[in-house]
Amino acid sequence: MDVQELIKQQVTSNPIVLYMKGTPGAPQCGFSANVVQILKACGVTGLFSVDVLSDPEIRQGIKEYSDWPTIPQLYVNGNFIGGSDIISEMYRSGDLQKLLNS
Repeated sequence: MDVQELIKQQVTSNPIVLYMKGTPGAPQCGFSANVVQILKACGVTGLFSVDVLSDPEIRQGIKEYSDWPTIPQLYVNGNFIGGSDIISEMYRSGDLQKLLNS
């Protein structure tokens, strides 16, 4: 399976997927830590996370898959939602909570 197929399988097989640096329990960058904290505050359980630092092919592949240059990247129900700044704004406005609870 090539990396694009693997990514597609990950984002379509799991309701909430976070491509991040590190793990939810040990984020390796502030932006990833921010998104993890927001998801926790929204009551997300069962998060499927992918540590892009452990796999250079996925780290580059996810940027190509979404056409988005930065990590972290959040997917909900197979759809790319955004990175740290977008997730923060959606959380502040209440849009993220609505999306996660729909």
